[in-house]
Amino acid sequence: MNETYSGLFGPTLSQDIEAITAALNSYQDGLNASSTDQVMKLYAPDGVFMAQHSPSAVGTDAIRKAYDGIFASITLQVKFNILEVIPTAPNWAFARATSAGSTVVKAGGGGLEANQELFILQKLGGEWKIARYCFSTTNPRH
Repeated sequence: MNETYSGLFGPTLSQDIEAITAALNSYQDGLNASSTDQVMKLYAPDGVFMAQHSPSAVGTDAIRKAYDGIFASITLQVKFNILEVIPTAPNWAFARATSAGSTVVKAGGGGLEANQELFILQKLGGEWKIARYCFSTTNPRH
């Protein structure tokens, strides 16, 4: 537990951690459903998506386009392991996770999926949203 957060912001620490964990689980479910709409509900309007080997997608339109492209080319089946959720202020937090599963390339092929994930979240209108998100593979290069 982050004692500084708890001391400054009161008893909502555990509620915030639970809400952030639920948002990350919803994100995982959106990825597994190949649902851009489900994923977009979790992003802040000025969010940034930093996918490995791609330029950053900044803002709703660019993020939507990025996920549409991803879901058009691959199907994911992943499980997140949330390693830490650290609220740093009443409306800001970061979370670190790993994910593992499989990828099916729609043009043919696929393989095992394994990443490390970093999320910066912002509470907007009482809901935790993804403000910044990046990931990188933990699979060795071939």
